[in-house]
Amino acid sequence: MTSPGELERTLRAELRGEVDFGAAARALVTMDASNYRRVPLGVVAPRDAEDVAAALRVCAAAGVPVVPRGGGTSIAGQATGTGVVLDFTRHMNAVLSVDPAARTAVVQPGLVLDRLRDAVRPYGLTFGPDPSTRSRCTLGGMIGNNACGAHSVAWGTTADNVAELAVAAYGGAAHRISTGWAGAPAGLSELVDGHLGLLRTGMPPEFSRRISGYDLQSLLPERGVRLARAFCGSEGTLGVVTEAVVRLVEAPRAPVLAVLGYADETAAADAAAGLLPYGPLTVEGMARDLVGDAAGLPRGGAWLFVEMPDAGAALPLVRGADALDALVVADPARQRALWRIREDAAGTATRMPGGAAGAGPGAESGAGAMAWPGWEDCAVPPARLGAYLRAFRALLAEHGLHGSPYGHFGEGCVHVRIDFDLVTREGVARFRTFSQELAALVVDHGGSLSGEHGDGQARAELLPRMYGARVVRLFGAYKDVWDPAGGMNPGILARPARLDENLRFAVLPRTPFAQDVARCVGVAKCRSHESGTAAVMCPSYRVTGEERHSTRGRARLLHEMLAGEVVTDGWRSSEVAGALDLCLGCKGCLSDCPVGVDMAAHKAEFLHRHWAGRLRPLAHYTLGGLPAWLHLIARLRAARPVNALARLFPAPGLTRERPLPQLAREPFSHWWRTRPAAPGPSVPGRVSGGAGAADRAGAVGPGEAAGRGPGEAAVLGSGPAAGNAPVVTLWPDTFTEYLAPEAGRAAVRVLEDAGLRVAVPRGPVCCGLTYVSTGRLDRARTVLRRTLDAVDAQAGTPGPVLVLEPSCAAALRGDLPALLPDDPRARRLASAVRTFAETLEEYAPQWRPPRLDRSVAGQTHCHQHAVLGDAADRRLRERAGLVGDLSGGCCGLAGNFGFEPGHHEVSVACAEEQLLPSLRAAPGDALVQADGYSCRTQIAQLGGVRARHLAEILADGL
Repeated sequence: MTSPGELERTLRAELRGEVDFGAAARALVTMDASNYRRVPLGVVAPRDAEDVAAALRVCAAAGVPVVPRGGGTSIAGQATGTGVVLDFTRHMNAVLSVDPAARTAVVQPGLVLDRLRDAVRPYGLTFGPDPSTRSRCTLGGMIGNNACGAHSVAWGTTADNVAELAVAAYGGAAHRISTGWAGAPAGLSELVDGHLGLLRTGMPPEFSRRISGYDLQSLLPERGVRLARAFCGSEGTLGVVTEAVVRLVEAPRAPVLAVLGYADETAAADAAAGLLPYGPLTVEGMARDLVGDAAGLPRGGAWLFVEMPDAGAALPLVRGADALDALVVADPARQRALWRIREDAAGTATRMPGGAAGAGPGAESGAGAMAWPGWEDCAVPPARLGAYLRAFRALLAEHGLHGSPYGHFGEGCVHVRIDFDLVTREGVARFRTFSQELAALVVDHGGSLSGEHGDGQARAELLPRMYGARVVRLFGAYKDVWDPAGGMNPGILARPARLDENLRFAVLPRTPFAQDVARCVGVAKCRSHESGTAAVMCPSYRVTGEERHSTRGRARLLHEMLAGEVVTDGWRSSEVAGALDLCLGCKGCLSDCPVGVDMAAHKAEFLHRHWAGRLRPLAHYTLGGLPAWLHLIARLRAARPVNALARLFPAPGLTRERPLPQLAREPFSHWWRTRPAAPGPSVPGRVSGGAGAADRAGAVGPGEAAGRGPGEAAVLGSGPAAGNAPVVTLWPDTFTEYLAPEAGRAAVRVLEDAGLRVAVPRGPVCCGLTYVSTGRLDRARTVLRRTLDAVDAQAGTPGPVLVLEPSCAAALRGDLPALLPDDPRARRLASAVRTFAETLEEYAPQWRPPRLDRSVAGQTHCHQHAVLGDAADRRLRERAGLVGDLSGGCCGLAGNFGFEPGHHEVSVACAEEQLLPSLRAAPGDALVQADGYSCRTQIAQLGGVRARHLAEILADGL
């Protein structure tokens, strides 16, 4: 074998595509969506089939293995490798042609499935197999793993829908295969002829989801020698697909979803096979331990999601289903909402309410909260599913393990993630023993170790239990015919590595941070390019399309940084710093990632350690210290000269491409102190106990600076019930205080109109957001402790704490208790935080907002979407007659991000992804709402429109 450097130089000379043997490129592909990790020598992104052949020729000459990789969502380890990884997503990702009459399409291996579906939708067609990862999985990966998806009941597996393949073998030889022996490698027909008896009588019983092993029976003469079909499911071990002709099916015009409720999981499983005669398109099963309290489901402890071609077909099925309860959904939007529960299950099943000790790196005893793949796709004949699940649950209990089965019940295919301890020696041993016993259980029920997605490293070692030694030896011979040098994805499927080798957790330190990083299981929802949804994740990836800018990519780089094998300079890593530089800190991943990865928190921790003991970038001091700078300017009454200077000179350390916002001439709290008493009945300044309500809230009442004592008229209200109304503490966040006091003034007006009493804390308080986002965590803790001390000194907060700026509210609700976990005051304050709409809904439920009856457009703040939720806001807008939805995605400014050098282009592109198009499409008289100051600034600077906080919109209507 040649040296890695020489191999890299040779590949660069021979290929037109990118060749990258750098640490970051290698780190990004050490893992897929499985429990396994293998470190490659380098990554090649071929431009075409000639590049693929050249790479295979060079690698074969050097004796270096090759593994093809698509979206990297494989869950059994087959998309990882130790040699050269071929990444097809960068260039070979096109729909080459569509033939609607023949119902076929010609595609490249890196094409994402949803892009194919979009391309053929105008013809009323679709590609039948549709795994839940369809927004990011590729056709090449689906062919390699024989992916299936929810609609395989009607349309079969990927192998059923592939007509022809162009394949490059290790060494560069080209093959074009379909049916018959044309294009087959030398010796294959002789191998099959020599084992006809074994293939006809020595194989386990067939059923639709017998995916494990190689599909050699498709090569039998009586089955038409379906060479392309037999290649499907070979997991990159035979050759590389460079082009595929796939079959398309007619898409149902008005499918209807019947949701059937059953008492429990086994009742649903027992019922599933009986529904097949009704001709369903899907029969998917889930139990309550996975779904939880998801709204919109009929009564029951488990459910079958059964899609029918139309309403007429659904009604007989519901009548004959013998379900506890049923729901028939024809509305496409409601169907999508229900399907989203099922599609996110691969991630949500990973989050367990409890589990085995040591379920992940750094887990404390008894605190396991994560479950892992490994037995994700086994299948049994549908009629045996109920009995199998009962036995499976019993086996879990016997080993003290937990998991939530779900999946394609109509075909007996079960997905489950189990809270294995994959770190300690004892835990790994139990993982191995359980796997062996479960394999025996699957075989006893006539099943397949893999019901889709292949065996990989997770199950291939156990194939002799299913097929016997003779068939497994034949599998090895089949691979050798295609790949005599053994260079294609070695250790997978044929002559596999042990199922307990190469575990990705073994390289990590046992620390809480490592445990958090490891929770990314690689399902890659962050790589989705779906638009028109409320989802935020992952804005920088959606702009650049680079894996290192996805949540998964950043988590992989952090994983490798902690491992120290590929990324070797630890917290000083330039590779990790470069990937995190374009992380907007939007926290979209916290809510949109099925396993709740919080990359914003990871970025803050990394920056904290990366810059420890060093001079930081200027932006960390200017924008990171924004609250202190603005407080100083206000104390000096220097807002006007500072605004003038900002118009003339760029701020140190900030981009010159974006003007700085203007500071308010009068801070909100100054307006509050000098504000005249509101009209209406006065509120007694003192309550029982001898202290004014505002004083007990640490409040400064309006008029105090005009001569009133601190206990007199400290709180004002309006309306006859004001004296008994709750006190709402209006938090003077940095943005409302110094940059947008008009939002605070409007909120006061609305709250008083709703009959609530308003209090404002004395002196500066701060959520620490800007310090957190720049990784100055020690400073953030200091600021937060001072804030808690200030609140304590003013007798705490007796009621809700209304924070108008969503990013500050999210910081108080999430970051505050995370940074000060041992301070009970932090959790008390966090639990008191409310948004504007939540405050009105909880504390003034009888209040009627002004009826505006206008269209509304704008932006839901990322942190509101991810941390706070916007359900109350949507209800409030509806009550006010504001029609329309706010934009999903991210505005792209994201606090300090859009002002930092090198970020402007990405910031603008993020806004163009959803926000700006939604504003252009809005009616001309639409009101523009954005509760986040960053969002309002981005809209003003890029959209030329003044957006307002919801409080301002409502106040104008009073």
